[in-house]
Amino acid sequence: MSTTKIGFTKEFDLGDGRIVSIETGKLAKQADGSVVVKMGETMLLATVVAKKEVVEGQDFLPLSVDYQEKYAAAGRFPGGFFKREARPSEYEILISRLVDRALRPMFPDGYRAETQVLISLVSAEKNNLPDALAGLAASAALAVSDIPFNGPISEVRVARIDEKFVINPTITELAEADIEIMVAGTLENIVMVEGEMKEVTEQDMIEAIKVAHKAIKVMCQAQLDLADMVEKSKVKREYPAEAEDETLFENMKAELYDKVYAQAKSPEGKAERKAAMDALKEEYLAKYSEEELVEKAALVKKYFGKIQKEAVRNLAMDEKIRLDGRKPDEIRPIWSEVDYLPAAHGSAIFTRGETQSLTTVTLGTKLDEQTIDGAVFEGKNKFLLHYNFPPFSTGEVKMMRGTSRREIGHGNLALRALKPVLPNGNDNPYTVRIVSDILESNGSSSMATVCAGTLALLDAGVKITKPVSGIAMGLIADPATNRYTILSDILGDEDHLGDMDFKVTGTRDGITACQMDIKIDGLSYDLMAEALEQAKKGRMHILGEMVKTISEPRADYKPHVPRIVKMTIPKEFIGAIIGPGGKVIQEMQRESGSTIVIEEVGEYGVIDIVSDDKESIDFVINKIKGIIAVPEIGEVYEGTIKSIVPFGMFVEIIPGKEGLLHISEIEWRRLEKVEDSGFKVGDKIEVKLLDLDKKTGKLKLSRKVLIPRDQPKKD
Repeated sequence: MSTTKIGFTKEFDLGDGRIVSIETGKLAKQADGSVVVKMGETMLLATVVAKKEVVEGQDFLPLSVDYQEKYAAAGRFPGGFFKREARPSEYEILISRLVDRALRPMFPDGYRAETQVLISLVSAEKNNLPDALAGLAASAALAVSDIPFNGPISEVRVARIDEKFVINPTITELAEADIEIMVAGTLENIVMVEGEMKEVTEQDMIEAIKVAHKAIKVMCQAQLDLADMVEKSKVKREYPAEAEDETLFENMKAELYDKVYAQAKSPEGKAERKAAMDALKEEYLAKYSEEELVEKAALVKKYFGKIQKEAVRNLAMDEKIRLDGRKPDEIRPIWSEVDYLPAAHGSAIFTRGETQSLTTVTLGTKLDEQTIDGAVFEGKNKFLLHYNFPPFSTGEVKMMRGTSRREIGHGNLALRALKPVLPNGNDNPYTVRIVSDILESNGSSSMATVCAGTLALLDAGVKITKPVSGIAMGLIADPATNRYTILSDILGDEDHLGDMDFKVTGTRDGITACQMDIKIDGLSYDLMAEALEQAKKGRMHILGEMVKTISEPRADYKPHVPRIVKMTIPKEFIGAIIGPGGKVIQEMQRESGSTIVIEEVGEYGVIDIVSDDKESIDFVINKIKGIIAVPEIGEVYEGTIKSIVPFGMFVEIIPGKEGLLHISEIEWRRLEKVEDSGFKVGDKIEVKLLDLDKKTGKLKLSRKVLIPRDQPKKD
């Protein structure tokens, strides 16, 4: 083996003795930038490539970020027929989104080259979560490249376990956490936060972010140190600057700013507001000839957007007036309704302003649980939340090509918000699926999903511990003039024009989930605390409106919801209940019309009996009780004659357990033949258990001891 050192490596300590290394110059050297990040036995390979040319007239950054887990990294085969990695899982998409949201704001204004970031899990230690290292790996690959990048950034997971904050905890440790958030940031600022909490305070959340930022600074400095070792990274490539016309911009601003400002003060709906703004733009464009428009149209569109942004922001900061006429902390009108869909197990409509969710709850059995087969995570999931965002919700026409990454991300946030209040164990025997269909959207539809999901769960009779509401907040700030305005329940335009978009969900007692994207440098923790406090007031208002519709879970499930009754039996009886080839359990299901699911849990068997008919459930319970019952000497049983032989008859006294009723024990008188007793196969007969042979399990029965001596035979 060669001992020649290849490439460069930078190591740092997470603060608890765990060493993280970043290596470059060894693998994937034809990429513009590549690194391998290693912690313990977990390794990620990250690469970045950007095109040298830029499409003329392109006004956006075509950045793609993909995280993929290789099954071989964990010594596993992929599931499915083809046995190879295929489309990304929801988990991989969620990690890709987290990295994308942290990286995208870090590219210079005007950078428009198509850029692709790929992160692969190539070695997986079972108890380490690789996703917490994905942002670090992606940023490091950019740092050692010649691609323009205003980073570095890094991401960490911070959890509070036993009142102590832990950076990048293990899977085992996470099970005990009451705070789990992913935080991204630079050396100076926080840029992204997302995670879930168990009803914690706003101050607890800020403390967690502070702890995360301390670790992020160490990771960012390590990337800078590594980049200093790489000659290629010291001179970033240049791209053509966007076309500009300062004279045009100044002329447009002088003519349009006051008109746009005045229009922004008009409290109109989304469609009317857009039409009015478009009319102002078209009025300005009308002064140009067709030939001039070829040259000017793109710049006019760009500058009009810039003027509109400036006017709306100044209106909010100077006059505290918003696009729809509301005050900064004012929530739009809310109405809600439950039991709208009579055939669903639970349903709700939640409408806030021009945002509306129609949400359903479906209650299923163990057979409906989701199977998770990832490279790192394996297991079952009994709580699912799916979010759909059809194009008509914004009055648009778009191709529908399957579930988008945005839909997966928004659904995951709502799921995290509701998960802490779901009942556990026997209080919730069901697999729960929530589906939110967004019918209108102008503002946060993910927060509408949280509210509608709560109402639908209550309507379904699911015994959630507390209702959960959610709110989307915004911030417009100008650090140069020390002006700012915090906005509650933001519109879609306010999200686009603002400096921070953060969503907070929770109960009356604390936060359950959050998602925050910060677009401004130097946001203080005091301002963040003020924004969270305003968000809390908004959440409480929304919650107050929700509970006017329904405040507690229905006392019972709806009539058409399948009932699930659980039974626990000793493990040794599982085989008897299933029977040879499943004969016994299949017969019980056929006779009762119910569904029976049996699972081995430790020393016990746990049985779910599912049916919407109480009699069928009782039938199965009695059958199972009979199978697991142990005959007791001296007890009297009403049995069924299963067969007749010359020396007696075999009687089933409990399901699956037969005993011999000898010819001499049928009656007091002497019988020549068993048939002389008048009994036949299938008859019911009352017998007493005289003896039980513990070695063989044979049962000795008697009928005659239950009848007077003067009763010679059956009538």
